[in-house]
Amino acid sequence: MSTSLKYLIAASIFFLLVGSALINAAPQGFLEGRLKIISRRPVALADENTAPTTARNYADYPLIILTGDETKQIARITADKDGNYRVALPPGDYILDVQRHESGNLRAKPQPFTIVAGQTVHVDMTIVSGSNAEASTPQE
Repeated sequence: MSTSLKYLIAASIFFLLVGSALINAAPQGFLEGRLKIISRRPVALADENTAPTTARNYADYPLIILTGDETKQIARITADKDGNYRVALPPGDYILDVQRHESGNLRAKPQPFTIVAGQTVHVDMTIVSGSNAEASTPQE
């Protein structure tokens, strides 16, 4: 058997396997939303050199996606500079939550959601940060 015929047969088998894997792959859905951060820091005097509480660094508040039974972390996402996020996920039940800081000064209500193949689900997340974060939790 000639060498070129062997390569042709090997290439055909390869493309057959790759094609069947793509056909059997489950289509994904998407999660998108907006992160809102509320600061409950004590009011500072005007002459103090403190950063304004309206400045938001969304990278400091990564979001995590857990399985529906909260046993496994599926993904970790960071909102863009405007607080928006979007991620592709396989169909299933999930929970969107915030990655907890060591300081413990964050409060957020975990948001359950379901991904359906080929569809987009919108889930917003509100985080309360600061010294009074434990006192109140926003309701979505």
